[in-house]
Amino acid sequence: MSRRPSAAQRSQGIPEATIARLPVYLRVLYTCADQQIATVSSEELAAAAGVNSAKLRKDLSHLGSYGTRGVGYDVDYLIYQVSRELGLTQDWPVVIVGAGNLGRALANYGGFASRGFRIAAVLDVDPAVVGTEVAADLVVGNAEAIEEVVARHSVSIGVIATPANAAQDVCDRLVGAGVTSILSFAPVTLTVPAGVDVRKVELSIELQILAFHAQRRSVVRVAPDGKRRYQAGGVGLAALANGVAAGESAVTAP
Repeated sequence: MSRRPSAAQRSQGIPEATIARLPVYLRVLYTCADQQIATVSSEELAAAAGVNSAKLRKDLSHLGSYGTRGVGYDVDYLIYQVSRELGLTQDWPVVIVGAGNLGRALANYGGFASRGFRIAAVLDVDPAVVGTEVAADLVVGNAEAIEEVVARHSVSIGVIATPANAAQDVCDRLVGAGVTSILSFAPVTLTVPAGVDVRKVELSIELQILAFHAQRRSVVRVAPDGKRRYQAGGVGLAALANGVAAGESAVTAP
C-alpha cells in the first residue's frame, strides 16, 4: 500500500509561507513554458524566484514533487502540480465591486482568464457608470444586486475596489451573500467573521516602502556653491569623508 499522502492531506500540512511562494514559482514556470523550456533545475527555478534552492525543493516536496536527479523538474507537469495545489485547475467566478479606474483596469486584465479566474460581474452604485461597458462583453451592473449576482454566478471570490468609506458595507454584503474570499484594494482594515479570508493590497503603503528604500540609496551632497546634488547609493565612508573634507556637506535625502 502506498504511503504517499493524498493531495488533500498535503494541502492541510503546507505552511503558509510555502503557499505564499507557490504563485511566484508558477509565474516563473509560465515564463519557462512560454520560452519552450521543457525542464528546469531547482537552482535555476530558485534563482528566478528569488529564493535558495534548498527552500524551493522543500516547498515543492509538500506537493509530492521531487524532480529528477541530474535533470530537474518537468515544467509542464510542475505547472499542473502547483496550479492544482492553488486551486487553479477549476474556474473561479469573481465579482468586482467598484467600477472606477482601478476596477476597470482589473476587469481588463487578461492574466485572470489564463490563471483560472473569470470576471463574472463588475458592480457599482454610480448611475452614470451602471450600464457602461468596462471590458469585452462586460457591462457594469448595479451594486444593489450584489446578493443576486453572487447567487447567480456562484461567486466565492469578491474584489473590493471602492473608496474606503464604502468598503466595509460592501464586504459585509459579500460575506452575507456567501463569499468567503475577498481581495481588497480599499485603504481600510476590514472586519470579517471567522472562516472568511481577506487579502489586502494597499498601493500607497507599497509606494511608501519603495520610497524608503529609494531614500536609503540616495545621498544629497551640498557643494560649496550651495547647490544640492543627489548621488546614487553605494557611497563608501571614505568617499563620503573625502567629499566633506573638500568642502561639501552631506545630508540624507528628505
